[in-house]
Amino acid sequence: MTFHHTSRIALLFAIACAATALSARPALASEAQQMCTGDAMRLCGHEVPNVQRITACMVRQRANLSPGCRAVMDRDHAARRRAATAE
Repeated sequence: MTFHHTSRIALLFAIACAATALSARPALASEAQQMCTGDAMRLCGHEVPNVQRITACMVRQRANLSPGCRAVMDRDHAARRRAATAE
C-alpha cells in the first residue's frame, strides 16, 4: 500500500467516525461521509487520522465547504440543538 492510499483509508475512516459521533441518525452519518469526503480531503487532510481535529477543521472551514456538505452539517447541527433542548 502506498502512503497516499493509506492516508485516504484513514481519512475515510475518520470521516465515518466523526459523522457517526456527531449524528443522531445513522443515515445522516452515511450521507455526511458521502457528501463531505472530498471537502475533508481538500480542506482537512492534514489532520488525518485525528477524528476530533478533522471535525474541528471542517467546522472552521464551513465557508469553504461544498453546498452539499454544508447542508448535511447544518442539518446535523440543527438536530443536535433540538436534542439538547429536549433534554
